[in-house]
Amino acid sequence: MKKTQSNGITGAGLFIMIGLVALGWFIYTSARFIKSRDRVVNVKGLAEREVKADIAIWPITFKQASNDLSLLYNGMEDKQIMLIDFLEKSGFAKDEITAGQFETTDRYADSYSSQNIQFRYISKNTVTVYSGKVELLRKVMNSIGELGKKGIAIQPPNYENRTEFLFTKLNEIKPEMVEEATAKAREVANKFARDSQSELGKLKSARQGQFSIYNRDSNTPHIKKVRVVTTMEYYLVD
Repeated sequence: MKKTQSNGITGAGLFIMIGLVALGWFIYTSARFIKSRDRVVNVKGLAEREVKADIAIWPITFKQASNDLSLLYNGMEDKQIMLIDFLEKSGFAKDEITAGQFETTDRYADSYSSQNIQFRYISKNTVTVYSGKVELLRKVMNSIGELGKKGIAIQPPNYENRTEFLFTKLNEIKPEMVEEATAKAREVANKFARDSQSELGKLKSARQGQFSIYNRDSNTPHIKKVRVVTTMEYYLVD
């Protein structure tokens, strides 16, 4: 009877010991897990591309002044026809050229204008080229001055009628750029882990920044820079 009780006590003690060891191991591994989750590295990866614009928008503004309103409108219509003809002969299709409406000012009706003016009426109009023929457009821009010999005064570009160059094929390069930025971020994270005598663990979070498109420089607006930054956060483990 006493031997049986002794064996029971010994077995119970053994189970308690095993339970305590298991509990200790659980606490130890849990502590390490919690500690490892507190150690993270936050890194950024940059990807850039230099691309050419694939769309150009070219507003061409011309003016005329006269004291006779009928002659003014006839002259403006003739100049618009000559301008559109010049653009079509240069290689642009009809559906790439849009003519605006004449804007005419009666300077006598302007209370702030001096009455000692040479021409009473001034009219202007804008013909806009919207085309994917970017290189052709840039070439024709340099020869537009030839119209001055035909009496068409082309206005110099300003804020309202500046030429715009657009890059519209972002979706085609997005996947590669995101992949490149992500790879660079992981490369930085790996180096940080090695320098801190740790190993890179699982990815905790990732954020993709906005894509930005801007001119490479002020002299070449037809060449664009595309840029994206990704932010990655990794766990560090010993």
